Amino acid sequence: MARLSVPCPCRSPFPWSRPRPVALGLAAAAGLLLLLAAAAPRRWAAPPRRGERYLSRLEELAATDTEDAALSYGVVVDCGSSGSRVFVYVWPPHNGNPHDLLDIRQMRDRGSRPVVKKIKPGISVAAAAEPERATPYLRPLLRFAAAHVPAPKHKETPLYVLCTAGMRLLPQRQQAAILEDLVQNIPLEFDFLFSKSHAEVISGKQEGVYAWIGINFVLGRFDHEDEEAAVVTVALGDQAESLVRKRTVGILDMGGASLQIAYEVPSSGAFSSPQQEEAAKSLLAEFNLGCDVQHSGHVYRVYVNTFLGFGGNFARQRYEELVLNQTHAHSRLHGQQTGLSAETPFLDPCLPVGLEDTVTRGERTLHMRGRGDWQACAKLLQPLLGGANSSQDSLTGAYKAPIDFSNSEFYGFSEFFYCTEDVLRLGGYYNAPTFTAAAQEYCSQRWEVLTKRFRGGLYSSHADEHRVKYQCFKSAWMYQVLHQGFHFPPDYPSLRTAQLVYDREVQWTLGAILYKTRFLPLRDLRQENIRQAHASWLRLSFVYNHYLFFACILVVALAIVLYLLRLRRIHRRQQLDALWLDKVVLLPPGQAGGP
Repeated sequence: MARLSVPCPCRSPFPWSRPRPVALGLAAAAGLLLLLAAAAPRRWAAPPRRGERYLSRLEELAATDTEDAALSYGVVVDCGSSGSRVFVYVWPPHNGNPHDLLDIRQMRDRGSRPVVKKIKPGISVAAAAEPERATPYLRPLLRFAAAHVPAPKHKETPLYVLCTAGMRLLPQRQQAAILEDLVQNIPLEFDFLFSKSHAEVISGKQEGVYAWIGINFVLGRFDHEDEEAAVVTVALGDQAESLVRKRTVGILDMGGASLQIAYEVPSSGAFSSPQQEEAAKSLLAEFNLGCDVQHSGHVYRVYVNTFLGFGGNFARQRYEELVLNQTHAHSRLHGQQTGLSAETPFLDPCLPVGLEDTVTRGERTLHMRGRGDWQACAKLLQPLLGGANSSQDSLTGAYKAPIDFSNSEFYGFSEFFYCTEDVLRLGGYYNAPTFTAAAQEYCSQRWEVLTKRFRGGLYSSHADEHRVKYQCFKSAWMYQVLHQGFHFPPDYPSLRTAQLVYDREVQWTLGAILYKTRFLPLRDLRQENIRQAHASWLRLSFVYNHYLFFACILVVALAIVLYLLRLRRIHRRQQLDALWLDKVVLLPPGQAGGP
């Protein structure tokens, strides 16, 4: 029987049923690269410019979304001399830019009202004799704050109890006892983040710095990345390089008893004497608002000074005492009766024409009648700028850091606003010639005319009879303080008097919590750095993600070409095997290898 001998090619007639290792490796590599391309993180998008927040104030006026678990909260209690107020603040997570501050704003309830509550009297009155009453005194305020801050957030919500003028008047022993009671007992009733460093009596300098921080934050002057025409060159410490950043605003605040000024000092400058240098140390505050002390972009040097006795009401009292002493001395010397009776009154240039008033100090009484001479009034007030005894009490003699009036901006609050707006209706940008003319016209009016205008509602709704009566004096005092005391040029164009900023009152407590929480963004920044470190291996060999995409395309294309070439080789070998089969012959039985 003849046998058919066919050499075996040892290959499958279907090459795709057993892929080669090379094709498998290329396909695996292509799949892996595609997976990396999909998983590789996108490039960091530029964070939204925070300057846009100041163009849209409606967000800040809306009710706070307490269901948002990402929000953080903070509580500040302002313990003043006449009462205490609690403020609740809220802010979203930090945006990841180490040059930006936290976006802190005042919390608003469901009715979009600011979350704030006030009680009277001050803590220095309520707990001075019995320090153990300090915590019960603050309990209504803390319960109010606790009711508005979501309960799960209490343990991470910092609480600051900051005491001002009233507590500063108490002896150190009483101050320490009141603060000790708060530190020991508040944590027993409330879960807020509260420790010994969170309760303190702040100085007038600290209060001024916090007020300065608050107004500049609301105005967006700490957003250095935004484009701004008004800039300032700042010299930082002993560094040779200077920093160019947004120009901040200074503040002027005149209350009833005191006067305060605060503004940035871009350059340390030189001092004329060792005494002046020593005085400057107590009036200059240098601090870093940035979340990292290594970054100098938010280092500020601010001059802050408070002048007791230079407020509007207290200045009037000092003026009356001065006039009373001078008039009585002059009457005794010349044998006159000026001011001793209503028939022979002292003609006061600082009161409206025809207004009669009396001043009593002890057993002495001075009868006054207004003559409405604003220029003469301003001249009489000049000696009061010198203060009482020492140069520290003097507005003209105290050290004042230089102001670059050609590149500066100021906001005037309290009496600066009331003097210009309540009666004269000139609030806003201050213009000295316009203000002077309006003040002179007002002073020259008879008292009967002014009271008729007042009753007719021609003045601001905030104006009362006290304002109408002493407007002439206070406008002259404000003018002297501004131009003779602080040496503002008469043509200075960058002073704005205001009561609200963006339709809301700016409290120093906002600046306080900004300063107290300035290092909190480091927590978010560190977490972000950890996430970046875990993802960095995905992009070590690639500069941009689109390069990775093109590389994947190239590898896949190469794999397809090599696979097609392999199929072509297999196909050619199959053709050769077929030709060989066609030439096979049957061998004779004797040559078939068997019997």
